[in-house]
Amino acid sequence: MPIPATTTAPRLLPAPRRPAAAHRVAVLAYPGMSVFETGIVTEVFGLPRPELNVDWYDLVVCAEQPGPVPVVGGASLHTPYGLAELAAARTVIVPGVPDVTGDPSPELVTALRQAHRRGARIMSICSGAFALAGAGLLDGRRATTHWRYAELLARRYPRVEVDPDVLYLDDGDLLTSAGSAAGLDLCVHVIRRDHGAAIANAVARRLVIPPHRDGGQAQFVEAPVPADPDDDRIAGSIDWALAHLAEPLSVAQLAGQAHMSPRTYLRHFARATGTSPIRWLIDQRIRASLTLLEETDAPVEQVSRAVGFDTPVTYRHHFGRVMLTSPSAYRRAFRTGAGRPA
Repeated sequence: MPIPATTTAPRLLPAPRRPAAAHRVAVLAYPGMSVFETGIVTEVFGLPRPELNVDWYDLVVCAEQPGPVPVVGGASLHTPYGLAELAAARTVIVPGVPDVTGDPSPELVTALRQAHRRGARIMSICSGAFALAGAGLLDGRRATTHWRYAELLARRYPRVEVDPDVLYLDDGDLLTSAGSAAGLDLCVHVIRRDHGAAIANAVARRLVIPPHRDGGQAQFVEAPVPADPDDDRIAGSIDWALAHLAEPLSVAQLAGQAHMSPRTYLRHFARATGTSPIRWLIDQRIRASLTLLEETDAPVEQVSRAVGFDTPVTYRHHFGRVMLTSPSAYRRAFRTGAGRPA
């Protein structure tokens, strides 16, 4: 297909009470939680999406004790599913913990370790990383959490390599995200891993969110920075750049679109996005190339030109940095139905 020019643990838990689906996703509910993070998981993985024409997920909400789970606001969430179902799922999501200074229960530790030994994908949103760390799953691994808790996570669990600057981290079988809304970014990323960029983009459109946010948590850390009246001009230059990714682009050109000097543009762009224009351009070009790798048979050389890289060597270098694999390996993994790069 041609491509366009642009673009010590307690005993093991018993078996689950009902058969596992093709891809069971289990999210943990806990007393006193805000339903926002659990709602993110429900919205992304729980709603049927027949219009996408792919095998979707089977979501179950689990609790340490099946039954009513009191949540913020005086309401209760009722679930018949417990830690057995959580431990048996292919994807396990911990959306938070009741207390970042406490330890996960021995029963939850057992369930998380059992799931991990089975090869499940384990995810956390916001303070959920404390449960994964408390179970020992993050020892020697990179992880993130809400910027307010990053220092505490590093102090309580010194064997964890805490990165406080990113929105989420994909370390293969263990994935962690920053606070609250960053859970959306992580969930869409997981769909991209499982089903490809086109499906992830479609889900993102239905959620009315960008399929990929650039920058890290630094742009959200509390600081005495007033509202920037030049943000609209930065946004306009970003829109223009997205429409011209296949062309050679420079900071001077982007600054011209925003009617700023390059030095002023660099300062305002970093404040608005948390990254630099060149780093942002490279990441956008890599993201644009995913659909071409998934849906066309074009050579890597042609793909690299179509998204604005000078040479295939440059493209492969930056692709490896962002995606932790090569373009060819990404295409093979997607074509063989793995849905994620090797």
